[in-house]
Amino acid sequence: MDITLDADQVINRIRELQRNGVSISKKQVKQSDPQLMRSALFYFPSWEHALKNAENI
Repeated sequence: MDITLDADQVINRIRELQRNGVSISKKQVKQSDPQLMRSALFYFPSWEHALKNAENI
């Protein structure tokens, strides 16, 4: 598995998507940014956990 983003970059990318009004549903991100999804699931137990971390930091 090729992980190119670190945990902070994952959080920042999620926040950027949210700021730009882009859908952050798991299905949509899987299709539009598979690199983000792979990295998020490497560092967090689930996509939902990654989203919660993006809200809390």
